[in-house]
Amino acid sequence: MFKDKFLLSIIIGTVTLLSLGIVLVSNSSSGAKLTESNSEVITGVSSHDWGTIDMNDGVVKKTFSLTNEGEGTLELANVKTSCACTYAIITVNGKKSPQFGMHSVSSWTGKVEPGEEAQVEVVFDPAFHGPQGVGAISRQVTIETNDKSNPAIEFNLTANVINAQN
Repeated sequence: MFKDKFLLSIIIGTVTLLSLGIVLVSNSSSGAKLTESNSEVITGVSSHDWGTIDMNDGVVKKTFSLTNEGEGTLELANVKTSCACTYAIITVNGKKSPQFGMHSVSSWTGKVEPGEEAQVEVVFDPAFHGPQGVGAISRQVTIETNDKSNPAIEFNLTANVINAQN
């Protein structure tokens, strides 16, 4: 009986410490901070359907554009994807950002001057989840901005993943 209570206490203590550690790490990793500006982000097309794709045919890509139609510098930061099978790269003035994924935390900030455009390339790997990953998928890419009326933009991508070898 004493042995069972002791073991239970150790398990509860370990879970508590792990939970506290996760909270501390997630709070300390908040990513880039944005500055106020009179920017205005315009995205145009913000969704794409790849249709039916075979998991054995390699990655698929889609590039979205966004424009700063405001008077101040548009800042883009804290880019995240909804799944580890998807990543995004932003190109501003010919310079590519790091690769951003589901668990990305980065101090990177892209600056888009008034009238300029940036590209958001989204890459999806249909084989990432293996044979269990077939069927309808929906993935999102979110980007924080310093546009007061649009503090976060989202790009939505869908497909039907098949395994033609089965």
